[in-house]
Amino acid sequence: MSFDPDKMNSTFRGELFDFHGVSMIHIFTDNWENVQNFQARPDDILIATYPKAGTTWVSYILDLLHFGQQSPERQTSIPIYERVPFLEMTIPSLNLGVDQANNLPTSPRLIKTHLPVQFVPKSFWEQNCRVVYVARNAKDNVVSYFHFDHMAQFQPEPGDWSSYLQRFMKGKMVFGSWYDHVNGWWKKKQAYSNLHYMFFEDMVEDIGREIDKLCSFLGLSPSVEEKKQITGGVQFDSMKMNDMVNHSTATVMDFKISPFMRKGKVGDWKNHFTVAQSEEFDEDYKKKMKDPSLQFHTEI
Repeated sequence: MSFDPDKMNSTFRGELFDFHGVSMIHIFTDNWENVQNFQARPDDILIATYPKAGTTWVSYILDLLHFGQQSPERQTSIPIYERVPFLEMTIPSLNLGVDQANNLPTSPRLIKTHLPVQFVPKSFWEQNCRVVYVARNAKDNVVSYFHFDHMAQFQPEPGDWSSYLQRFMKGKMVFGSWYDHVNGWWKKKQAYSNLHYMFFEDMVEDIGREIDKLCSFLGLSPSVEEKKQITGGVQFDSMKMNDMVNHSTATVMDFKISPFMRKGKVGDWKNHFTVAQSEEFDEDYKKKMKDPSLQFHTEI
């Protein structure tokens, strides 16, 4: 997507509304019929996450694994959001995510989505596409989302931290409840074998190990040298400095407020939650996270 500042008004903040039981904003629903009718191909790879859970990180890893060697010029000339289009994104006067995905010259096509599992176009399941889902612990996820909503000019006005946290707990966020999202995809994994479910915290702890697991899932066998190169390139500090990955070319984001890639750490929530907020959140979490088989780490 080529963001054109002249076509995008910086005061264009979306307003939440209920969309089939999920809080959404119009730029993710206005092209709904075309999104739902998207024709996936058997070798497509869908990258799915709740917002701010490591989407760009995994997108970049997959892009390097598949195309790092065969077309290195991609890495220095095409921003990641064009290499891995955002399926449901619909910004007025600009490219639509669906069109970008349809026009991808690569095989496999790497496509990203933040849709809850029930909204994913049917063709991905019908074609038995491989899906990579990344989940991040709720406390760090809400902190990251809070900072993102301040700098992303198309998101609803975030307000202060305390009210934002309450809204997150109620699921009144763009793309709905974190709880519904991570649980819905976890449940899908039990029934759909071509879904690889990853955790942001595992990636922070040992990215090499997680790349090995991805390669095994995708049937890839990079050389030792390639893997070393990729592991170095996807370190958070390297990505943060890489203009083709850090979204600094996307003009709908105000980097004066916050970088798109901020810290990439586990446990930053401790710098935001008060003790009382953390206790209230934990109580609420226990009620909503019913599946004992889905476990998150809030520190490593």
